[in-house]
Amino acid sequence: MATARFYHLTRDPVEALLPQLIGKAQEIGLKVALRGVDRGRMEALDRLLWLGEGFLPHGMAGGPHDGDQPCLLVWTAEAVEVLPNRPGCLVTLDGAEIGAEEAQAVDRLCVVFDGMDETAVARARDQWRALTGAGVAAEYWSRESGRWECKAKHPK
Repeated sequence: MATARFYHLTRDPVEALLPQLIGKAQEIGLKVALRGVDRGRMEALDRLLWLGEGFLPHGMAGGPHDGDQPCLLVWTAEAVEVLPNRPGCLVTLDGAEIGAEEAQAVDRLCVVFDGMDETAVARARDQWRALTGAGVAAEYWSRESGRWECKAKHPK
């Protein structure tokens, strides 16, 4: 079961953090599902991930090679267990759904939210309460000091 890591973005956009999160998961041999809520947003991230620094192989869900993708970009709430690439890491954006069952099905879970958006912060708090209430360990990560640090933990 994964510990839910909540990343509170206040300095940089999500586009700056995603390559780090995806890259670290891939370094330890995990396939990734990057889940958003809007296809257009995921298409924009798809373009950005191809053009960014380094090489992060990935693909949009719905293609003929979904099962082979090291990182699959999705915008529906399909359970990770049924995703063709069988991810060991789930990264959620923009308040995308995440349940305790999924936290149990992956090795790594990252919930990324925009700290400058009150609605996003409220949604992340709701997700924290739901996951920890279901027995999932959680960590709150912030970059207040200029580098990412774990600021709070909620044990199982």
